[in-house]
Amino acid sequence: MGGYILRRVLYTIPVILGVLVVVFVLMRLVPGDPVEIFFSAGDQGGGTGATTGEGGEVARRALEKLRESYNLDKAVPHQFVLYVWDVVRGDLGDSIQYRRSVNDIIKDHWPATFQLTMTSMAVAIVLGVGAGIASAIRRHTAVDYGAQVFAILGVSFPSFLLGYILILIFAINLDWLPAISNGFGPQLLLPSITLGTAAAAILARLTRSSMLDVLSRDYIRTARAKGLRERFVIWVHALRNALIPVITVIGLEFGGLLAGAVVIEAVFHRQGLGLRLIDAIVSRDYPVVQGLVLLAAVVYAVMNLLVDILYTYVDPRVRLTEQTAT
Repeated sequence: MGGYILRRVLYTIPVILGVLVVVFVLMRLVPGDPVEIFFSAGDQGGGTGATTGEGGEVARRALEKLRESYNLDKAVPHQFVLYVWDVVRGDLGDSIQYRRSVNDIIKDHWPATFQLTMTSMAVAIVLGVGAGIASAIRRHTAVDYGAQVFAILGVSFPSFLLGYILILIFAINLDWLPAISNGFGPQLLLPSITLGTAAAAILARLTRSSMLDVLSRDYIRTARAKGLRERFVIWVHALRNALIPVITVIGLEFGGLLAGAVVIEAVFHRQGLGLRLIDAIVSRDYPVVQGLVLLAAVVYAVMNLLVDILYTYVDPRVRLTEQTAT
């Protein structure tokens, strides 16, 4: 088991490095100088924005000094090497826009995004797996058809549009829940439902398909022929095997929810990492974008690793394959 985990960890290193390269290059292909954008934003009131005369010379020197402090005066390959070295040392750099450490920005805003992602995952698992099981058990009934309609609508309906509809109904018309989500508890209900619905729809369809496949197996018919209660057959014999492919998708969906939090945080104006990422992209804040995308890649890789480990406990055949390979 230890060797398996070590190999899986080593496999993630090239993936994370690839993410670093892609994000680093793409950000520098986007038009606009982050330093000039920062200065122009600070000079909108009319101050040191002159480009001629003594004031222009001072502004030019300030721009050059700021570029030098962020290594933007160096060649792109040199910038990348310096950035990777800083990342290895645990330093994600300093934000150009906020003039703060990216590590501190993550520390301040990750709880809001983590809460939203986890509650959305809970919504997806409860609604998706529950609907899938009910649909498979009551095949070709109103429950089954209703679950399939929910799955189709959940996959095809844009999350941001669902968020605005929920705000209109429950926050504006009924005044039951707040439209802006900046805390825990009831404030998380609308964004969690908005973000978790699409994942729930995917899990519902997959759970239904997997349950129907398992329920048609010979060992399920044998269990029923022995006179075991139907509830015992469903929840003990069928569900455990049916959840094997579902577990994999849950791990993948966690990464999708983390990415979807960017849009949903903007809809509900939740002060999390997603909202900071949008601001950083608009302002070409390279260190913040690179740091947040790197964080998302690491979380995604860790979730996949946890899913692989959990797989070995859920499905004994995986353990047997691993032992044979070693």
